[in-house]
Amino acid sequence: MSDRWDAIVVGAGPNGLTAAATMARAGRSVLVLEAGPAIGGGTRTDEAFGAGIRRDICSAVHPTGYSSPAFDDLGVAERIDWLVPEVSVAHAYSADDGLALYRDPHRLADELGRDARSWERMVALGADLAADVLELPGMPKHPLALMRFGPTALAPIEAFVRVAFRDERTRTAFAAIAAHAGRPTTALGSTAPGLLLGMLTEAGWPVAAGGSQAIADALAAIVVEGGGSIETSHTVRDFAELPPADQVFFDVSPRALTGILGDRLPSRYRRALERYEYGGGVCKVDFLLREPIPWTGPTADALGATATFHIAADRAQIRETEAAVAHGRLPDRPWILGGEPTRIDRSRAPDGAHLAWAYCHVPAGSDVDVSGRIVAEIDRCAPGFRDVIVDRIVTTAAGFEAHNPNYIGGDINCGAATLRQLLARPVPSLRPHATPLPGVYLCSSATAPGGGVHGMCGYRAARAALNEGVVSR
Repeated sequence: MSDRWDAIVVGAGPNGLTAAATMARAGRSVLVLEAGPAIGGGTRTDEAFGAGIRRDICSAVHPTGYSSPAFDDLGVAERIDWLVPEVSVAHAYSADDGLALYRDPHRLADELGRDARSWERMVALGADLAADVLELPGMPKHPLALMRFGPTALAPIEAFVRVAFRDERTRTAFAAIAAHAGRPTTALGSTAPGLLLGMLTEAGWPVAAGGSQAIADALAAIVVEGGGSIETSHTVRDFAELPPADQVFFDVSPRALTGILGDRLPSRYRRALERYEYGGGVCKVDFLLREPIPWTGPTADALGATATFHIAADRAQIRETEAAVAHGRLPDRPWILGGEPTRIDRSRAPDGAHLAWAYCHVPAGSDVDVSGRIVAEIDRCAPGFRDVIVDRIVTTAAGFEAHNPNYIGGDINCGAATLRQLLARPVPSLRPHATPLPGVYLCSSATAPGGGVHGMCGYRAARAALNEGVVSR
């Protein structure tokens, strides 16, 4: 180990690795310390179903990663085989009804019918604007478009869809996209995630060939090629344990940061981090199937041509799910987010084997297995689904936190997407990634712009460090 490093990064999730890659590419000596046995954080892929069957443990589909300015700048896309389906997301209402959001604008217009013009005007604002959103509160390249986005993004989902769309099917499909963030549909700012993800439906919601681990591996390769070093199974419990370094980045939750830095942090900043809000959890089921999900109805082909599906009979099912979770209750009939990676990427499993995954939102810290409710909803829209299941792996909200300490209570976004935390994450500051300690930065998804595998939190922290220069400790 070097006597002194230019930069140390604690945590090898996609944000920590992006910070490390940015520093290494700038010619800095970099050490990455990861507590777990493998790098990747939310982008880990394993073979828990057996050799040659590669399931994504957490994140699986990457619209923000595919359009990430950070990944573009670092050349990550050149190291990943992105598989982009023609349908970004398909929504199943029942076994006989669904809606597909095609990448092709003409097919999308046919699908949306009387709501096509409104979708184009209010949602399909393009990947360029999405890049500006991921850079907030930085200077936008498209300020006029961002001025249109801002006020709309602050609206509750329920208010936005009633104004924007006439067809209840479109309203439900958008509500599901926006509810990825797990906020009540009546909450201020709950439309924002839907607008960001909706902008990216034309660019595409892809998977990484071979599994999400490919993203972490690509970033790690940039670090190592730049002379950096990565150590796994290295837990950091106290700041004093770190070797000397000019700058230190923490890809950890605010809770973990206060534990590591302790009284070194000014009391006012520490109290602000202690007030940081975490969201609800998720319960996820991974399925090994003998054949693909048996979708039916007029949208069956579209559901078989996408890596992402949503299931909700109507907007009320989404509203009631998120309201129950917000009040600490398990939803009786949750709406479902899911996908079938082997529809798009046959390298994930040998012939005769297929993979699917699905999850729903549950109260933070829940250790209840709700896989039965998830299976029931899929079977409602794809009759016979139960019969094609060979095996399943269930990860409860409590299980997610055990897997990844950044997922407090099973919150896979490391922080609730409240209105305050959309505007100021983790604390109100013009330098949201910098802590009050000189040369120390927080770069997890608890910082702007928040959750998702896009690396922007780490990228922005590293750029801030490079711009501010070295402050030795």
